[in-house]
Order: sequence, then C-alpha cells, then structure tokens
Amino acid sequence: MAPAVSNLRRTPLYDRQVAHGARFVDFGGWELPVQFSSISDEHRAVRTSAGIFDVSHMGQLEIRGPAAHEYLQARLSNDLDRIGAGEAQYTLLTNEQGGILDDLIAYRDDDGYLLVVNAANTEADAAVLAETSDVSERWAMLAVQGPEALQALDATIEPFSWRKDIVLGIDCLVAGTGYTGEDGCELLCSPDDAPALWDAIVARGVTPCGLGARDILRLEVCYPLHGQDITPETDPFAASLGWAVRTKTEFTGVERLREIKEDGPAEKLVPFEMVDRAIPRPGMSILHLGRVTSGGHSPMLKRGIGLGYVASEHAELGSELVIDVRGNERCARIVARPIYRPQEEQS
Repeated sequence: MAPAVSNLRRTPLYDRQVAHGARFVDFGGWELPVQFSSISDEHRAVRTSAGIFDVSHMGQLEIRGPAAHEYLQARLSNDLDRIGAGEAQYTLLTNEQGGILDDLIAYRDDDGYLLVVNAANTEADAAVLAETSDVSERWAMLAVQGPEALQALDATIEPFSWRKDIVLGIDCLVAGTGYTGEDGCELLCSPDDAPALWDAIVARGVTPCGLGARDILRLEVCYPLHGQDITPETDPFAASLGWAVRTKTEFTGVERLREIKEDGPAEKLVPFEMVDRAIPRPGMSILHLGRVTSGGHSPMLKRGIGLGYVASEHAELGSELVIDVRGNERCARIVARPIYRPQEEQS
C-alpha cells in the first residue's frame, strides 16, 4: 500500500525508509522514521554492532572568510581558539540571560566554519547568527554508530575531527561525532548521493535505526535534547554543560553566566534510575523537587531511566527521588553520568 500523502518535509532517504518498513512520525515538521523493526532491537544493534540513522533533517549554517572566526568567537560559548582546521567543537548559542538557544557542533576549516544545528532551530539560529548562510539544502546527513561502525565503512576517524573523503564510493565529509556515546561517525554528502550511500552501508550489515532508538541511546549517556532538557530558559551550569562555556571569553550572555558560575545554579539537571518498576516520561513531577525532562526504558539496563531538574541542594549523587508516574509515587535514585557506559554490558 502506498504511503499517505503528507504535508511534512521529507529527507532524500524517505523512499528507502518506506522500502525498509519504517514507521513514521511528525518530528518538528519532518516525516521521520521512529522505528524499522523494534526500538529495542535497533538500540541493541548500535550498542553491540552498528546502526545507521538518517539525520538529514539537521540544519547546516556556513560562514566563510577572514572574519568568520572572530564573528563566531563573539557569539558561541566555547573557545574556538582551542580547535584548528579539521577539528570540531561542541558549543552553545546563548541569549543575554545565559539561556541555551541551541547546542551545536562547529566544524572548522582553513576558510571558516560549518555549523550543524538542531533542525527545529535552524531558522532562528540563522537569524541570530546573521552573518551565516543556511546551506542545509546542500547536505544529507547519515550517522553510523556502534563498536563496529567504522569497520563497516572501512574508515577511521578521531573523535571531534573531520575530513573530506570517499566512503564506499561516495564523496563525503566524515566527522568523528555522534549522539549515541558509541564509536562511529557522521557522514555529510550531496542529497543526490544519499540513497546510494545508505544502500551501500546497509549492504554491509548495518542496521537501519529510527528516532526511538536514538532517543534512548542518547539518554543512556546523558546527552541533552534541546527543547526538553535544555531550552532558552535553562542555563549551561544548571544543565551540567559548564564544560562547554569559557567565561574568560566574551560572547552573548557571558556576564550573566559568570554570575551563575560564581553563585551556583538554583537547580541542576540530574540523571536517575528507577528503583521501583516504572518508566518515567517528560513532564512528570519529581515530587517537591522538580520535573522530569527526558525518560524511558533502557534496554541495556532493563529499567527506567531519565533526566530531570531538581533544586541544587537535593542534587547529590545517590539522593532518592519520588516521581509521580500517572498518579502513582515511584522511587528513583540519582546516579552518575553516564547512566550506561557504552561497550560495558551491565546486568
């Protein structure tokens, strides 16, 4: 049966995903696969071998020329002086109050930067970073993740480095980045080449994976999701992203962030595991203390896990939490980051 006509945006890999039996959802105006087989099977494939994700909905902004470095250095939270051509850096775009407008990765070359930003924020980021150009239509993007990912591609790449290369016959930008905590890379290529690249990678035995597996994978390693765990109303120190803030540099919101760093944030984003049998979900109340921002069931740990904001004085490791799970009080415990350590089987 042919899929229903959709007004949602589609990536160049939509037809390939239909052929693989994908189940689609609306993700910020994009029709994207939430799963192909089962979320648990796809999740375990990434943790034990290799999986492939279509992340072509992500936005790309570009800035070129001799003033590019100085321009971004005055607007992004991390210190771009710490990277050179062929390297990448996780950084934040903040507002005057120190709130997180977006989290992104900056890829530096000899003539400027390519920024990969969250899909829903692309237009807003381009407006704030007015000297950049939105080049999202030039790129498709695939993430190949897992302990066998690079072997499947006949490739090597150092974390947070990138280069131009040919992967399985396709011209790509190969980046040692990802959103799962596993080895692997992200591949940017021409949209016209994306189906052939997808086919070649899947033919190597790499498992097609959807948003469902991607969400719980990133949650296990405590990678925040913008719009849930981090927002324009949350600051980097509350979100445990102070490591991506260089308060000795000058950028938008740095004065307020210096104050927060000095005084300490009023609340903190903490990882937790359920003690009782229950699955936490975003928006659930952490009784008397805060709220759940991300939650789900970990196939690796076989229990509910989550992230949530609690008052800073109650954010100590090992502290017990009580979560309102659909009207029932269920116990949880604050744990260390990451909740799950990749490539370490845990019972």
